[in-house]
Amino acid sequence: FLKTGQFWHVSDLHLDPTYHITPDRTKVCSSSKGANASNPGPFGDFLCDSPYQLILSAFAFMKDSKQQVSFMIWTGDSPPHVPVKELSTKLVISIIGNMSSTIRNFFPDLQVFPALGNHDYWPQDQLPVTTSEVYNAVADFWKPWLTDEAINTFRKGGFYTQLFESSDSSQPLRIISLNTNLYYSPNSVTVNITDPANQFAWLEGILETSSQKKEKVYIIGHVPIGYLPYARNTTAIREYYNERLVKIFRKYSSVIAGQFFGHTHRDSIMVLLDEEEKPVNSLFVAPAVTPVKNVWQMESNNPGVRLYQYDLLDYSLLDLWQFYLDLRDANKKNESNWKLEYILTKAYGIEDLKPESLYEMAKQLSVPHSTLFEQYYSNFIVSYDKTIVCEEGCKTCQICAIQYLDYSSYTDCINREATWR
Repeated sequence: FLKTGQFWHVSDLHLDPTYHITPDRTKVCSSSKGANASNPGPFGDFLCDSPYQLILSAFAFMKDSKQQVSFMIWTGDSPPHVPVKELSTKLVISIIGNMSSTIRNFFPDLQVFPALGNHDYWPQDQLPVTTSEVYNAVADFWKPWLTDEAINTFRKGGFYTQLFESSDSSQPLRIISLNTNLYYSPNSVTVNITDPANQFAWLEGILETSSQKKEKVYIIGHVPIGYLPYARNTTAIREYYNERLVKIFRKYSSVIAGQFFGHTHRDSIMVLLDEEEKPVNSLFVAPAVTPVKNVWQMESNNPGVRLYQYDLLDYSLLDLWQFYLDLRDANKKNESNWKLEYILTKAYGIEDLKPESLYEMAKQLSVPHSTLFEQYYSNFIVSYDKTIVCEEGCKTCQICAIQYLDYSSYTDCINREATWR
């Protein structure tokens, strides 16, 4: 019998403190940037970032679910999507503080491992390579969760590592919280810097030590590596940095038991393959709590939170339970009824979440007219709209992004798919 542990993953809370119900639809929330909110209710609107009530309902659901969890990972982005002039360093700091204390109030005894997002700074995306007011303030907010050593590293560059020791496991788990925002394409601070904040050197050092000590590692971060599943030939971080991370993660894949990101607001998986196209790492991108979309976007996401199950012996991932709030329904009934959206192994008929299993799943999804892929796309947008289909070019981008994380293999995949059609 497998001994299993569990942990929560939440991402992209994006609180909009201005959200309020008012007859003038352009004034419901700052984050709609002057557009008419579509159908605002107590739990939010698809053109707005999260009202506080939505965030409270997510944490209340998690708490009331009574799931036994060892820890929580929280992969960033607390402030709303609003024009630069509507925020400030002070405001960004106070929103991150508010979200940190909200989590602590709901889960006073729970170990939380946070990561910074690209919006957790002012001006957004411009996270620096040395200590800053934001890094220092956030380090203070996160003191209850992190060791002194982790806090000190964090003050310098917005990243840290920490051991998670559990009474149930023979070996400890190492969490590495990366500041991938340093590599994010819109970050102009890091243009032409080979190793921003020396994070690559630091990461390789930590992984090398972990490998010698036979530790297992979970990598967490906000902006994911690899290619965006909804945009052709586009990495979320700069291509050079992406190649570098892929190389590091391949080299230490036997140490890394899982990787977890947010940022895209969508639900997707990636399988890191080695040079021989053998699956060596499982990566997960969790959907957002915020339901926001731009006026011109066709799809958005329902708010989501997720629960992972892992093997207590070697920290390998066994399953994930994705929960969501049907926003239209919640607003209509004036009550938040968070529900299970899917269980990954059941939905895709695989054994566990190890790289080999995810690779099998990816191959199943690639089959032409695969109904499993329809299911995957519905989960990608967190059951936002069953009528939206993803075919041809849309599907190609998704399929290639799942299996190919580096430039040459991804480009081959895109070109290969193009010639088939």
